[in-house]
Amino acid sequence: MDGQATAPARRRARATPKGRQVDPAVLDAVIRRIGDGPHPRDRLLDHLHALNDAHGGLRHAHLVALAHAMRLSMVEVFEVASFYAHFEILTDEAPDPPPVTIRVCDGIACMLAGGDALRADLAARHGPDVRVVAAPCMGGCDRAPVAVTVGRAERTDPAVGFDAYRAGGGYRLLADCLDGRTPVEAVVGTLKASGLRGMGGAGFPTGTKWDLVAREAGPRLMAVNADEGEPGTFKDRWFLETDPHRFVEGMLIGAWAVGAEAVHVYLRDEYPDARAILSRAFEAVRAAGLAPHVAIRLRRGAGAYICGEESAMLESIEGRRPLPRNKPPYPSEAGLFGRPTLINNVETLWWVRDIVERGADWWAGQGRRGRKGLRSFSVSGRVRSPGVKVAPAGITARELIDEHCGGMAEGHAFRAYLPGGASGGILPASLADLPLDFGTLEPHGSFIGSAAVVVLSDRDDLRAVARNLVRFFADESCGQCTPCRVGTEKAEHLLAADRWDRGRLDDLTAVMVDASICGLGQAAMNPVRSLWRHFPEDVP
Repeated sequence: MDGQATAPARRRARATPKGRQVDPAVLDAVIRRIGDGPHPRDRLLDHLHALNDAHGGLRHAHLVALAHAMRLSMVEVFEVASFYAHFEILTDEAPDPPPVTIRVCDGIACMLAGGDALRADLAARHGPDVRVVAAPCMGGCDRAPVAVTVGRAERTDPAVGFDAYRAGGGYRLLADCLDGRTPVEAVVGTLKASGLRGMGGAGFPTGTKWDLVAREAGPRLMAVNADEGEPGTFKDRWFLETDPHRFVEGMLIGAWAVGAEAVHVYLRDEYPDARAILSRAFEAVRAAGLAPHVAIRLRRGAGAYICGEESAMLESIEGRRPLPRNKPPYPSEAGLFGRPTLINNVETLWWVRDIVERGADWWAGQGRRGRKGLRSFSVSGRVRSPGVKVAPAGITARELIDEHCGGMAEGHAFRAYLPGGASGGILPASLADLPLDFGTLEPHGSFIGSAAVVVLSDRDDLRAVARNLVRFFADESCGQCTPCRVGTEKAEHLLAADRWDRGRLDDLTAVMVDASICGLGQAAMNPVRSLWRHFPEDVP
């Protein structure tokens, strides 16, 4: 045998596949919970919610069985489940979580109103069967501080229900559109002439967006961004809890105008009341035959601020880890499932019926100081009457406080305000006479964004405000790009020091602004930049 190669020994065949094995009993339990199928990938988030709601968390065995049932790899399921704040991943040996979880908001409005003390008090008063945890802004800034029991819906009857809405002329415009009495060109032309812009923050002209999507080759889709996670923002919740059918009619008209086959409404998980209201609203319009042209799907978020970014929202709906996409292509060209997709937010669609029925001139004539239309401002902080205030575009912060909020709260003097939520920067009261609209605040290092106005007083620590906002961005960074992932964490660490290192913070800000993929990293340092620009005396 000298000089002859020996044949390699054969490997013994494995008795089982590699990796975690599926427990048949657990698989049966999972199938009973999610149904027999089919189970397309875009149902992944729904199925994770079903299991998490049933068990108070997601066991490893559940996730393995779910991956098997959906014919996905385990990593595809685990990476999605582990991303969201509202899912708790549990080992199979871990004890069951407490049966009740109370989330206490640590957002900026709740911090001002004593949210930390409320969380400590609740933790001290409740026993081991109740878990009390901090949570980012939950859209209840007008009634801060906020604590909610997970899984409990409280207000499930809107102020204006289906019958009352129809009695007031509701869905008549939609019927005219579907019957051909009102052509698409008339609706889109009116929206263009009115100057309506997207109210989610970017401000893109609505009529132009509808036209762009309609010009793309079908099949087309529509997605509604109802994931308003910007601290200080709660206008979508207000619209949905007061007059939801006005939004639904605008949504159905938008789907008709662009020829969308289906509309996916992505609603933040922090709004169980709004989810119950919308579920019944969609059932009502289907039963009344008002949605023959489009399928409606209500999609439930799971606690991730980044899903307010439109492309991350699309990834989440598709059942993937919600990381922002590089652009182009834009969603109007290749959006949900690669199809041309119309994306609007709740408030934009809420105004469609009024604008088309009353005319472009009516809308354009509502503003002040040459601005067009109305805006809903989410006002919180040190005012007598916080809440959603529908006011003319171009109104100033001082006018908003005096005319709509009853002035400053007792014992507080107006010192500063956030005009656009956490990412919009902090402006001094000396600049409170600027029009609150697109393009008016940028020269001062700020922007209107979602029009979340948080009012601060002479009794507030602006350094603590900036730290709170930067900590929020550090917690909510999706982690996809290094400038944002590492930058926000490093910024939080630097701001915790007794003295702030301006050179290092400025360098960090420049990298984050220039190199972050999306607006989260680009705007995360705006609160700090605002303090150096407008409040240098407050910087340690």
